[in-house]
Amino acid sequence: MSASEIERTLVRLAHEIIEKNDGADNIGLVGIRRRGVPIAERLGALISQIEKHPIDTGVLDISFYRDDLSTSGPRPTVHPGALGFDIAGRNIILVDDVLYTGRTIRAALDALFDHGRPKRVQLLVLIDRGHRELPIEATFVGRTVQTSDREIIEVKLREVDNDEQVLLVERTD
Repeated sequence: MSASEIERTLVRLAHEIIEKNDGADNIGLVGIRRRGVPIAERLGALISQIEKHPIDTGVLDISFYRDDLSTSGPRPTVHPGALGFDIAGRNIILVDDVLYTGRTIRAALDALFDHGRPKRVQLLVLIDRGHRELPIEATFVGRTVQTSDREIIEVKLREVDNDEQVLLVERTD
């Protein structure tokens, strides 16, 4: 995906969110650290522009909730745990860049519920590449890309990578 394709996809997703939630009055967007955060912030700006009122966006760090900590290095990075707004009774949309095995989302749900009890949780991903290991499905999908286990989806966002594109690359190991 090019930068313009990413932007068009986010505009479509913003409209889908509004439509499926009968407006945006009770919506909160929560980006999963790292690349889910700028996607959530962009969607929040788009929805605010459409609906003419601000949309709460927050950051979710799942470092201590992962079930693969032993494989991610000896010392996980710890970030402040505050989401930035109260999620209790709200329609929360978890935002991530790529949905693959579902393990990140499982960890994100654990982390999210430690912050309160939302009315409803929906999942939005820019790319769904299949290969699920857990029964997790996104409510909102930018693109579905069929991949093999040897392929990797690389999402590059200007806020994180100073670049803007989505690439499908072959793993070199």
